[in-house]
Amino acid sequence: MDESGEHRKLQLQELEEIRNDAYESARIYMEKKKVFHDKMISRKEFKVGQKVLLYHSWLRLFSATSKVFKANGHRLKPFYEGLQVENVATLDLEDLIYTD
Repeated sequence: MDESGEHRKLQLQELEEIRNDAYESARIYMEKKKVFHDKMISRKEFKVGQKVLLYHSWLRLFSATSKVFKANGHRLKPFYEGLQVENVATLDLEDLIYTD
């Protein structure tokens, strides 16, 4: 009986070591995944006075106000002026032919 009890304790200790190794492997994997993810994020840099597009906003902004407005950078997109209209292709929906 004592021998089987010792064997059971050894099995439990081995199981605990395997569990700890699994936690450590998962932690290392998550750290590597975070580094890769952070490396792939494109950083946006905005300057004071730059025109931006604000999307998914519940706020109603008016350009006549002189109040300072702060927003999170993930809700902003740079505003590009001066798109060349002649480079944009147009397509009339009436010209399309629908086929099954």
